[in-house]
Amino acid sequence: MKHAEALDIVKESISHVIPDADFTALGPDDPFRDALEMDSMDLLSFVETLSERTGIRIDDEDTPQLTTLSASTDFLVARSR
Repeated sequence: MKHAEALDIVKESISHVIPDADFTALGPDDPFRDALEMDSMDLLSFVETLSERTGIRIDDEDTPQLTTLSASTDFLVARSR
């Protein structure tokens, strides 16, 4: 998986959970949980959606790596190899 494809999947997965997410105000390293006011259930839904869309297994201990657009994208790229 290429970086651009992974970023699109991350954004689509966030939009699935937070339909009105504004990515224009979100930098690549900004924690999206704070910026988009995601609660713990939103984050769980995001992780589940991300896993379903990619087919990549995401364990509980992986969740701290999925806090920013860039970190989530890097995670997907690394796991898809």
